[in-house]
Amino acid sequence: MCDGRCDDREGPPPRSGRKRGTQSQAIGRSKGGMTTKILALTDALGNLVRFHLMPGHRFDTVGVPPLIDGIAFDGLIADKAFDSNAIIADLDERGAAVIISQHPRRIGARKIDPAIYAWRHLIENFFCKLKEFKRIAMRACKTDRSFEAMIYLAAAVINSR
Repeated sequence: MCDGRCDDREGPPPRSGRKRGTQSQAIGRSKGGMTTKILALTDALGNLVRFHLMPGHRFDTVGVPPLIDGIAFDGLIADKAFDSNAIIADLDERGAAVIISQHPRRIGARKIDPAIYAWRHLIENFFCKLKEFKRIAMRACKTDRSFEAMIYLAAAVINSR
């Protein structure tokens, strides 16, 4: 009966052994503090097709394969953050047009059509509309599931306008 305690009170409850916190909540420290990155894919009209959440400190190129997996498309318009040899090789293999702004240090720069690249404003407009929702702009939801649900809800409201 003596378990090393000097009093008759019960000890603390046994712990479950699991870590709590933000391990799988797509929250990561970046220059601006704790943030979440939203990688989004929109159609030619600027409507949300799919998105992927990542911690703020991860590279954008890591989230592209799950974002475009299983989706057929003829071309991808993206900014410099997606200028990766692996992504370009995957798009070339699919037969999709690659319209990605390139890093100045890239060897063997690819030609992109500036008229087509100008349509990238559709994804930027989508993010501006998405950030009008305070709960999304401030990442008010604690879990990824509730944050994803809020993004889907906001996208539905945006599409209904």
